[in-house]
Amino acid sequence: MITLRNKNEITKLKESAEVLVNGFKAVYDILEVGIKTKILDQVAEREILKQGAIPAFKGYRGFPSSICASINDEVVHGIPGERIIQEGDIVSIDIGVKFNGYFSDAAKTFAVGEISEDKKKLLKVTKKSLYLGIEEFQEGNRLFDISHRIQSYVEKKGFSVVRELVGHGIGTSLHEDPQIPNFGKPHQGPVLKSGMIFAIEPMVNLGKKEVLFNNDGWTVRTVDNKPSAHFEHTVALTEKGPDILTIGLEELN
Repeated sequence: MITLRNKNEITKLKESAEVLVNGFKAVYDILEVGIKTKILDQVAEREILKQGAIPAFKGYRGFPSSICASINDEVVHGIPGERIIQEGDIVSIDIGVKFNGYFSDAAKTFAVGEISEDKKKLLKVTKKSLYLGIEEFQEGNRLFDISHRIQSYVEKKGFSVVRELVGHGIGTSLHEDPQIPNFGKPHQGPVLKSGMIFAIEPMVNLGKKEVLFNNDGWTVRTVDNKPSAHFEHTVALTEKGPDILTIGLEELN
């Protein structure tokens, strides 16, 4: 069952998203060659707590950290630790926040130093696919219109879409109905209505679409060890169209 949120609830979700963006800004300010991923996690957690919010990921189903930091061939759910970020890495940061009972969720893949042309194109295509998917988040469209728009663009550019991981509804829980695949046939699925809140998040691989899980039980990586990128926004559907609640991430380039 997909929950529809009223204007007051959307305002609360925007407040949560503002806290989340501030967490991203704190990470972005120190993201550089030579830093350990555990420091990124500590800084984000400190910023989120300072604003009176809670890191939504920490403890969720046993996840040990406040952010996910996934590097190069790691698709999602990388656990911050002793790993040191190197020149030419791409680093996907995923953060969730709970503030005054409402959740927000976003991800962005950052280039560290000078990256390869393949990685540059991967980031560009993945980000563009997110915004194309958001364009389909309109009243009267169907859920898989979002999915199909993302898949068709990504594959046209020669990349692949991960199947095992999907976007999701969000609100008073971190993960709510519906699941939002980044692939599928158009004109299928529930009709989209004002008040729906979605975390739309394409995960795109440079090589094959298949992934595998590390022994840590969390980190997902590409089966061919080629890079992957991840972009995500929390978006509210209003009578005027999609409202990107985490739009402040666009300041971080």
